[in-house]
Amino acid sequence: MDQSSVNTADATGVIEKDVVIIGAGPVGLFAVFELGLLDVSAAVVDILDKPGGQCAELYPEKPIYDIPGYPIITGQELVERLQEQIKPFNPSYHFNRMVESLQRLPDGRFQLTTDAGDTFLCKAVVIAAGGGSFQPKRPPVPGIEAYEGTSVFYSVRKMEEFRGHDVVIVGGGDSALDWTLNLQPLAKSLTLIHRRDEFRAAPDSVNKMRALLAEGKIRFELGQVSGLKGEAGQLSSLVVKEKNAETEIAATRVLPFFGLTMKLGPVANWGINLDQNLIPVDTEKFATSEPGIFAIGDINTYPGKVKLILCGFHEAALMAQSAVHIVYPDKRIVFQYTTSSSNLQKKLGVI
Repeated sequence: MDQSSVNTADATGVIEKDVVIIGAGPVGLFAVFELGLLDVSAAVVDILDKPGGQCAELYPEKPIYDIPGYPIITGQELVERLQEQIKPFNPSYHFNRMVESLQRLPDGRFQLTTDAGDTFLCKAVVIAAGGGSFQPKRPPVPGIEAYEGTSVFYSVRKMEEFRGHDVVIVGGGDSALDWTLNLQPLAKSLTLIHRRDEFRAAPDSVNKMRALLAEGKIRFELGQVSGLKGEAGQLSSLVVKEKNAETEIAATRVLPFFGLTMKLGPVANWGINLDQNLIPVDTEKFATSEPGIFAIGDINTYPGKVKLILCGFHEAALMAQSAVHIVYPDKRIVFQYTTSSSNLQKKLGVI
């Protein structure tokens, strides 16, 4: 289920691209297209486990009415269309990752590192992180912090880390059901916990989960986690409370899916000028206060800013026209239209 793709790492594991785009929402994806038309390669990094940002995570089935050319389109459909549009430019995707540090090297390039240990080298950085990075909500269970990162995880980076464990998944949405289905074959045991016997997930996933339950391959507990038991960061069991009854369940790996909240995250520590947790930019280049770093979409601010996806698309186009001069400082750039340029049409694979 981890869709991470690293297709440009060198022998040392360093990933080199012309530009690193932080955020795989619609605006970040469209930035790949605009950069690609100018022969600028891109890596896309996102903390979520799939592309789409808010569109895919918060309202995948909610209709959007103000995308040019589409009287109505869902968030998920828009993301799928954008992915199809940028395929010719072969971006590398790196999901389930947060960019933790950014520094400028003596040669002018940027080095970025993620919480998963990735290292990127690039000539320009585009922050397209919406209102910031999605952060998982911590469940209100006393002492859970002591187990985070060793027994309690808020995302799955490597499925093999759950093999042979007593896995407990808490939640009733798509993420909870998807990982129930994906981890069941690997786990020693798997228990799904939800506060009610109704789920906010795709009907097909719910049906498959209930089939596993009927076959005795998973366990379902109605209630809420009220306590954790273990030592030195390693869980052994947890307590589930349902009305006035308590049940203790074996658990060595726990995945709570309690939704997401928005935070600016490490961006706040990169030396970029901020204005109330937004990034001020100029409206010519959509550049930040740091040369070579751009900000597009909901995370930026400027006089007259309107937070619409279509405005983010406009910002991506102007950003690309500026970023290309950083990537190719000595190259003469000639503006071309996709409708009349055979060169661009060949890049897009239409001729």
